[in-house]
Amino acid sequence: MRRNSFVVEEGSRQRRRSNDTETVSVGWILHMKAPIMKIPLLSAGLLLTVTIAVSSVASHDVIAQAPERTAQSAAPSTPRLPDGRPDLNGTWIPEGGGRGQASVKLPDGSVCVTNCAALLPPASAAAGRGGAAGPAAAGRGGAGGPGAAPQRNFPKYKPEYLAKVKELNDNQVKLDTGLQCQPPGVPRIGPPDKIVQTAREVVFLYDDGNGPFFRIVPTDGRVHRPAASPTYLGDAIGKWEGDTLVVETTNFNDETWLIDNGAFHTKDLRVVERLRRTGDKLEYRATSYDPAVLAEPWEGRVRNLQITDQEIEEPVRCEDRDLAHVVDGAHHDNVR
Repeated sequence: MRRNSFVVEEGSRQRRRSNDTETVSVGWILHMKAPIMKIPLLSAGLLLTVTIAVSSVASHDVIAQAPERTAQSAAPSTPRLPDGRPDLNGTWIPEGGGRGQASVKLPDGSVCVTNCAALLPPASAAAGRGGAAGPAAAGRGGAGGPGAAPQRNFPKYKPEYLAKVKELNDNQVKLDTGLQCQPPGVPRIGPPDKIVQTAREVVFLYDDGNGPFFRIVPTDGRVHRPAASPTYLGDAIGKWEGDTLVVETTNFNDETWLIDNGAFHTKDLRVVERLRRTGDKLEYRATSYDPAVLAEPWEGRVRNLQITDQEIEEPVRCEDRDLAHVVDGAHHDNVR
């Protein structure tokens, strides 16, 4: 609504400026009325042409400047709390709207969630390119099944752990706790669906396919809890670096993965998340540090979110009914 009101105001301002220009031009003609009547009609016509041309140029100048002013005024400002921090409160959804991805029903009756084009008949695959599922990406799980190369944006493991990654990838449908209704872990769970922010702490709420989860992030200078037990979502603390909320999480168990396709981690995993609001948009980044097994820190894909007036709802109960019907080890990437 703010954007519309800005456009209306700007439009009114343009109209006022245009009317002012026309009034000045008419006034000029009226002041020149006596001389005009004393000169030949041709001269009067020429003068009238010049006057109209000047008015047109002046109006064009006002209109030409309007898009720049409109673009500047249309950009929403970032709301802030009384303490001056950006206001992260609200429900956040992927930019463009909606949660999750649309599924595709395959000819054999099964349902594919991502990387579906290679599994569709040629005509259907061609029609579906560029849609929600998109074409199968080379180097991703899914159509390749067991032994397929991991995702392109995949953690870089030390050479001695590549065999373990491959074994986990080949047996993902049996070994991945994220497919067994367990908490997905961090950073795999992704950005929060809702944020509740106070001066002392920030609470992340998740409407996840595996269930409702929450994380409490102190921002008042508290340190990690020394006696806390390892958990799926770890122990988080936060701080502000300018307008960016930086969340550091440690003390994980080793039962989750960083991402699909066998991306395991140790209990020494440390994850740093960065959330920055600009206007009605929120940028989320997460970097994982696990030097015992990773050759270098790994940053997942950047998530761009937008605020919405929707409310999150309690997700349906997660119940695993698939393992008894597994045919082979083929798997697609997780929608997260």
